[in-house]
Amino acid sequence: MKLKPLGDRVLVKRLEEETMTKGGLYIPDSAKEKPMKGEIKAVGDGKLGEDGKRMKPNVKAGEFVLFNKYAGTEIKVEDEEFLIMREDDILCIIEK
Repeated sequence: MKLKPLGDRVLVKRLEEETMTKGGLYIPDSAKEKPMKGEIKAVGDGKLGEDGKRMKPNVKAGEFVLFNKYAGTEIKVEDEEFLIMREDDILCIIEK
C-alpha cells in the first residue's frame, strides 16, 4: 500500500533505539522511551498559504529528522508502524 500525506503532513518511520548502553548495559523494553528520530517516507504537497498558494515543504523523503516527543498519530500499515505528523512538529533535519 502506498500512502501520500495531504497538505503539510509527512509520513515518518521511527528509528529503533539502541538496546544497549555505551557501557554495555542492556535496556529492557519497559525502560525504553519511544525514539524522537525518524526517516521521512513521504511528504504532502505543502501548507496552503493565506494567499491561496502552496508553500513548498522544507523536508523531503529519505531525510532523517528529529521531532517532538508527542508528535503525530501512530498508524500501522502492512505490519509496519508509521507516524503521520505536521511538518511543524519536525524540529530539525539530521545531516550526516
